[in-house]
Amino acid sequence: MIAAASECRVSLPPVIEYDADRADLPLVVVPVSIPSMTTLLRDRLDEFAGLARVRIHTDWTDDEDVLAARMSDATVVMSTGFRASARLLERIAGRVRCITFCGTGAVSFIDLEAARRLGITICNAVHYGDNAVAEHAIALMFEHTHRVGELNARTHQGGWPGADITELSGRTLGIIGLGGIGRRVSRLAHGIGLRLLVWDRHPDAAELAALNAESAATMDEVFSRADIVSLHLALNDATRGIIGPAQLDLMRPGALLVNTARAELIEPGAMLRRLSRGDIAAAIDVTAPEPLPDDDPLRTLPNLIITPHVAWRSDRALAALVEQNVRSAVEFLKGGAYNVLV
Repeated sequence: MIAAASECRVSLPPVIEYDADRADLPLVVVPVSIPSMTTLLRDRLDEFAGLARVRIHTDWTDDEDVLAARMSDATVVMSTGFRASARLLERIAGRVRCITFCGTGAVSFIDLEAARRLGITICNAVHYGDNAVAEHAIALMFEHTHRVGELNARTHQGGWPGADITELSGRTLGIIGLGGIGRRVSRLAHGIGLRLLVWDRHPDAAELAALNAESAATMDEVFSRADIVSLHLALNDATRGIIGPAQLDLMRPGALLVNTARAELIEPGAMLRRLSRGDIAAAIDVTAPEPLPDDDPLRTLPNLIITPHVAWRSDRALAALVEQNVRSAVEFLKGGAYNVLV
């Protein structure tokens, strides 16, 4: 994760400690953080009173040795998005009994099978950023059709760059997955005037009727009929790689693929190969791997809009995320359970 420019102005000490002298209490560690989350966590430290000491490291590192050292004395770890491989979990197992994850897609960051084998409880957060991610998906659609960011950058560089734009209203938006985020995208899109074509394993007839949305019999139908396809599936064993060349080849020339869910929903290499033909476009907030290497060929595609996995990072979403993570940690320390995934 990369701190936003506004965050770089925040001055924080390297480590924030709470009740550090209470050696009789278990230790909760935040091994890495970003400034916006650090300040929110700091404001909720009193919720650990009498339950635990807390240590927040306010910098960011991907170094596994550093992470392992920082978590070596912890009973509970609050993760703000570092990668927890099986090897790292094995290094901290025995001491660390619970990891609370800052999001819904823990499977992309934590080896859940290893955690289960090692007896480490994993908690996640749910629905904290449904609106934030939905708005970002719509923003990506607008950037593709109205090109606001591109035209702003070009105008700042000089001259008066003219350009034609396209309207979203009246086009068909295909929604793959009608969970919390998919529903919110559908409602926003309905307000804009998009026609809705939805594929979901368990379609909600009342919800579809309220949105005047059409239910697609298959996922392939969405790819073949929609002007825009927006992905909103959770990543799991059943959905990993669920979209491949067969689906992407169904997209009509001029169509747009939007992905604010998980990059791993798409078969590795399939999107690059399809976009390289030049007749469709994509707008994504997620990549595999993350961060995306500077020399990754996706960066060279003119028909691809990329944002660096920031859709979840609105002010309200971050506050809800921290609230859920703190609650998960507190409940675990009390012997209870909240948002337990493993």
